[in-house]
Amino acid sequence: MRLHVVNHPLVSHKLTVLRDEDTDSPTFRRLTDELVTLLAYEATREVRVDPREITTPVGPTTGVYLAQPRPMVVPILRAGLGMLDGMMRLLPTAEVGFLGMVRNEETLAASTYAERLPEDLSGRQCYILDPMLATGGTLAAAIRFLTDRGADDITAICLLAAPEGVANLEAALADLAVPVAVVTAAMDEKLNDKGYIVPGLGDAGDRLYGVAH
Repeated sequence: MRLHVVNHPLVSHKLTVLRDEDTDSPTFRRLTDELVTLLAYEATREVRVDPREITTPVGPTTGVYLAQPRPMVVPILRAGLGMLDGMMRLLPTAEVGFLGMVRNEETLAASTYAERLPEDLSGRQCYILDPMLATGGTLAAAIRFLTDRGADDITAICLLAAPEGVANLEAALADLAVPVAVVTAAMDEKLNDKGYIVPGLGDAGDRLYGVAH
């Protein structure tokens, strides 16, 4: 598994505002959108392309187009939805699938409660959107779900990661032959006893959309 922590002053600036407990939901959503676009730029460095002959107003040249099948972007519901627009702004021709996963707050185990994805993902590059790589259980389950359907290249985009989550993810995917990359804005200090990233930014879903009662 390849881990890439994006080191850029604009990434650090936007992340600092996201972390601030005084940042309201509208601002949080806007900055998440902007931050994901910056992360997506790094995450798509290995996106597959094919050569394409074109003619400019001055003469012929060879460029590239995104290869077929098109990349699949998969936000993890619900918080991953807040990252979707920022990703699609950079990759507008990608297809979008949805994966609903929930973490048991006592056992920290992840389970799937909804999905809207093709049955056959053979030959597809998939980009998973999940704000927090905390324990790693949800992301590991999502990656297995996609590779079981044939996806052969996975990149996860996360706003934050914890060392425990990265280690758990590597261990959970040790036998997986499919290349996996994680692109994140920061590697934080640790997890607390409730499985939250410290210093983190709180519950990303609640901060994006408010607390659902």
